Amino acid sequence: MSAALETVLARAGLKVTANEFLNLVEDAAKKLTSPQVDPAAHFTEAERTALAATGLDLSPLGESEVDPRARTVAEQTVLRDTALSVGQAAARIGVDTSRIRHRIGERRLIGWKDRGGWRLPAWQFSDSDALPGLDVVLTWMPADQPALVLANFMTTPQEELEIHDRPVSPREWLLAGGEPQRVAELAAAIGTPA
Repeated sequence: MSAALETVLARAGLKVTANEFLNLVEDAAKKLTSPQVDPAAHFTEAERTALAATGLDLSPLGESEVDPRARTVAEQTVLRDTALSVGQAAARIGVDTSRIRHRIGERRLIGWKDRGGWRLPAWQFSDSDALPGLDVVLTWMPADQPALVLANFMTTPQEELEIHDRPVSPREWLLAGGEPQRVAELAAAIGTPA
């Protein structure tokens, strides 16, 4: 794997060895996630009792259990890696870059600033345009939620959205011509307790 990683790093123009790169990834993961500790230690006895009564398991991970933080770090990496620049988004939908910035400002597209430029999650685009009905969905979608939460919502099958008796993701629903208002109403609940 080291040789393959070194090849990828060289093609990307990064002057770093595979081990140095992996150390950087490790450091980034440590910064993005807190160390695994006893989850119960964060709560008072009364809080632990109340949480346990709801069925929440506050015990530390066992030796054979996968750390759930790894999935989050991987998902965040993929989200950032697949996001489009303003130029890429403009080229995809055939408009000027100023139109993309305008749509971001009007919340008809969403994105985040990264290294001085906008990054737009790829889930909100088809091969040649923005998702049909996206502007309706974004109007209802909470603006205070992280990009990863929104991406997971838009790409995860929802029981309320079915095509041919199969639950589909909001993205699939919109691409298939489904009513955007149904997705918008589901999106409005993002971040609220069930």
